[in-house]
Amino acid sequence: MDLPEELLYSKEHLWIRVEGDRAVIGITDHAQGELGIISAVELPVLGDELDQDDSFGTVEARKTIAELYAPLSGVVVEVNGEVVDSPEIMNDDPYDAGWLLVVEISDHEELKLLMSSDDYLEQVSDNEE
Repeated sequence: MDLPEELLYSKEHLWIRVEGDRAVIGITDHAQGELGIISAVELPVLGDELDQDDSFGTVEARKTIAELYAPLSGVVVEVNGEVVDSPEIMNDDPYDAGWLLVVEISDHEELKLLMSSDDYLEQVSDNEE
């Protein structure tokens, strides 16, 4: 399982790359592996306001539709149209080309509630036992 140490992680299997006042968000390598081949993704539109832990979209795979939950509150300032058109990118490259959206962070304190790569690995390992 690929787990970049410089990223933060949510309990809902999303990764977060903080870039100043913005956060790039995507699904983890673990999540895409569990889902299997991703066939569709539904994302918010530019300007949508997200509240932490609220659903903001879905990822559809062969046998399931998974809800996506916002790891942070913020305003959507960018959406990756390439994953909407070719969702399998999330399987091939979840941490780079497979990113989902960028939000302008509303509350930097929420970052403290996210996990390091070590904490996320521990959560995933505990859930597999």
